[in-house]
Amino acid sequence: MADPRNDDEQATVAKRIEERAPHRVVHTDDLEWKRIRWPGEWGKVAFHPTDDDPTAPLFGITRFEPGGHFPDHAHEFAQIWYVTEGECTVNGETIRAGSFVFHPDPHVERELHTDKGVTLVFCQYPGPNTGGRPIYHDRFDIDERKEVETEPTTY
Repeated sequence: MADPRNDDEQATVAKRIEERAPHRVVHTDDLEWKRIRWPGEWGKVAFHPTDDDPTAPLFGITRFEPGGHFPDHAHEFAQIWYVTEGECTVNGETIRAGSFVFHPDPHVERELHTDKGVTLVFCQYPGPNTGGRPIYHDRFDIDERKEVETEPTTY
């Protein structure tokens, strides 16, 4: 004889599956390289927080041209990088293609510099410790970069 509790559990699971948002797919070929705030930095952003989806991760690819760099700066969100091409130096450490870099929340991104260029996949997400959220507005897809000295370095 079937246990009615199992039927209830299955119905609950089926309802949860039906109610939840489906996955989203974006191909890099469908995205344009856009200017990002640091010198020599360009990016393709697949997903980012919006008013309708404020906890979405900020996820995409960023490319620094040879000579590209950024100064020490701090964030309240967490993020992960995966270096796909090239290499860069961060706080005196060389990071090469094939490397993962984890920045817990809160964190300081130490000065980055690349002589030959570097490309990395990044994912910024709300900090589990701080609740800090990624910042898309005025950082990605900008018309003109500000002088590095005028950029805020703590959020």
